[in-house]
Amino acid sequence: MIALIQRVKHAHVRVDEQIVGEIQHGLLVLLGVEHGDNHAKADRLLQRVLNYRVFSDEAGKMNWNVEQANGALLIVSQFTLAADTNSGNRPSFSSAAKPDEAAALYDYFCQQAACKIHTQTGQFAADMQVSLQNDGPVTFWLQV
Repeated sequence: MIALIQRVKHAHVRVDEQIVGEIQHGLLVLLGVEHGDNHAKADRLLQRVLNYRVFSDEAGKMNWNVEQANGALLIVSQFTLAADTNSGNRPSFSSAAKPDEAAALYDYFCQQAACKIHTQTGQFAADMQVSLQNDGPVTFWLQV
């Protein structure tokens, strides 16, 4: 399971010109699900996302996690994170989970996140437009 996290001042996701998820200060989480991912991996990745210290404390050092910074999560499914780009000019998605498996794990991840912190989501498998103001920019790739 892969999460590309971006510290944002604000972010939203649109589907068919309607905003389906929106946060102010927090983390945009682009989530990719691979073959073999399960609830245990989702739980570990969520803990990493929630505990990752990417927000500045009073001294200006990145010592605070999203909860300590009173932030929120915007979680957006992104199967392209599972792409194999090692050869050729066209990515292979053979390591991405099948859509029904990925949807179930995406939903599970989002539900678990919502139990711990203010969480908004995109719409699985939809054509989404994501807008954000990256803060920093601060972007990290987390994988379990």
